[in-house]
Amino acid sequence: MLKVLCTQWEQTPECLLAQSIQASHARTRERFSALYQVVKGCSPVAVAKGLGRRHDTVTGWINKYNRNGPGSMVYRRTGGHPPFVE
Repeated sequence: MLKVLCTQWEQTPECLLAQSIQASHARTRERFSALYQVVKGCSPVAVAKGLGRRHDTVTGWINKYNRNGPGSMVYRRTGGHPPFVE
């Protein structure tokens, strides 16, 4: 089973919860929320279903977090047209 390795990054489940509440961007909050739910025992498939995402999206977030740490969950705009309203 795929696990979120938060202790590897000196984080606790409570840190993930706090980041899911306090992050400035909605996509960042969604990613940390998904990680928190998986740490608390939900399957990535169930989390994805609850968020309206594909399960491979959630497992991708878990793998990215495990490899690169919490900074990799922060949303960064990477291209496309600029938003109409900021």
